[in-house]
Parts: sequence; C-alpha cells; structure tokens
Amino acid sequence: MEGCVFCMIVGGEIPSRKVYEDDRVYAFDDITPQAPIHVLIVPKEHHSDLADDVSVELMGRIFSSVPEIARIKGLDDAGYRVVVNNGEDAGQTVGHLHVHVLGGRRMSHGMVEFAGE
Repeated sequence: MEGCVFCMIVGGEIPSRKVYEDDRVYAFDDITPQAPIHVLIVPKEHHSDLADDVSVELMGRIFSSVPEIARIKGLDDAGYRVVVNNGEDAGQTVGHLHVHVLGGRRMSHGMVEFAGE
C-alpha cells in the first residue's frame, strides 16, 4: 500500500533493526519502545487491521513467530506481553496490522488504561 510506513519498512525503503523474517512476516525493533524490549511483527502483505480479510494461515504465521522472537530477544524464560491494537480507540497508530512483543521488565498487572480516566 502506497504511503504505508510498515510497507516501506518491509520493502527496505525505510531502515529498521530486523529481529526476525520469514516469507510472510517481518519483525523489527520499535523506534519508540514502550518497554526495554519492544518488537513489532508485521505481515509482509498489507492488511489495515484484524478485520481486513486476514487469513487464518497468515494469523497463524504471525503468532507462531512470537516464541522465536522472544527467544532471539532473550525473553523466553522471564516472560513477555503480546498486544494487538485494533483501530483508533485501541491506540492503533499505523494502519497496517501489527503485533507488539514487549518485555525486559516486570509488567504491571493491569492490561488496559483508558484515556481521560
């Protein structure tokens, strides 16, 4: 998709720090990390979000890469959080499906925070 920052990263037009890659997904370090380790996993084909006709096979590929990425980043023993923000109200800031893998510190118990509360 023209103008999509994640498509440009996957295509090599924008540099990134690659963590993992296979024929369907690309994972890289987030440039604005929300934890000491923050990796984004994106499908190589453009899908704006979870409702954008994403195949079960592709979702499986995305999520099956998570344990390998956690191992690469040294999170597999201590644990990590996996997050998908879907849509504006959920905090999705890039209109390309992506999964966050966060770790490197103990996470708080609560999973959500609501704006304005």
